[in-house]
Formats: sequence, structure tokens, C-alpha cells
Amino acid sequence: MHMVNITLDMKGLSCPAPLIGAKRMVDDLAPGQVMLLISDCPATPDDLFVWAKHTGNQIVKTEKMPSGGTGYHIQKGRAPTHAHVTLDIRGAICPGPIVEAKKLLGGMQLGEVLRLISDCVGVQNDINGWADATGMKILESFETSQGVFEFYIRKG
Repeated sequence: MHMVNITLDMKGLSCPAPLIGAKRMVDDLAPGQVMLLISDCPATPDDLFVWAKHTGNQIVKTEKMPSGGTGYHIQKGRAPTHAHVTLDIRGAICPGPIVEAKKLLGGMQLGEVLRLISDCVGVQNDINGWADATGMKILESFETSQGVFEFYIRKG
């Protein structure tokens, strides 16, 4: 989905060192480029998501790393995708978010964009299959805070 342009391994360093390192490196990236930050400091996710929200950067993916620690894929910010309608369905379990998104998209015009916010664990896997099957286009998807995902879906 996205390519990592640079990797910063900060394992063994306590916070706020990983965030400070990430900030310096991300500042040098072009909009849309991705840095992989690897950290084992337990406070990194909290710091990172708050920082990303305030700077317009995005955490597009988090993953447990085979070498230890957690990898945070940080995408340098760019102009956000415009959404015509927002559906914040945090708290609903799958397939609820997709059922509701389908209802809303049914009433929207071709080419219009729905912003779906969900914290359902399976939503990432479910939504991609659903979009492929229905001709909807996922323009962007990212994690806005730990376990909370946003999807920008264009009616196809």
C-alpha cells in the first residue's frame, strides 16, 4: 500500500527520544513520504498519535516488529481528502460499520466521498474486500489513534 522511504530504529531509547527523532526525520520528508519508526518505549504510541494529530502527519500503520518493538509507519502530512459525509461509528462491531457505510453511500452521488471512522478490530480487512466487491474506491485509510481507523471511500 505504501512504501517506506526511511527507517529510524529507536529501540532501547526512552521517551521522548523516539518522538524527537521522528520529528526531525519527518521534517525532511516530502509530503506523502513514509518513515518507519521502531520503538519499544511504552509511551511512544500516546506521544506519537498526539504529535501526528497536531502536525497533520498520519500514522498509516502500526505493527509488531520481528526484531522487537513496534513499528510506526508515519506519513508526512499533505492536504487532507475532502469528505462529503462523515460516519463516526466507533463502538459498533463488524459488520455494523460496513452495513451503515453501505446505507449512506447508497444515498450519495457517484464520486462523492464518505469518511468512515471505526474502532472495530476487523474493519480494515472487511472494508477492503467490501470495496473491491462493490466498486467503491478507498482513497485513504489510516489509524488516527490506537485502534481507531479512518477510511475515505469514494462512491464508484
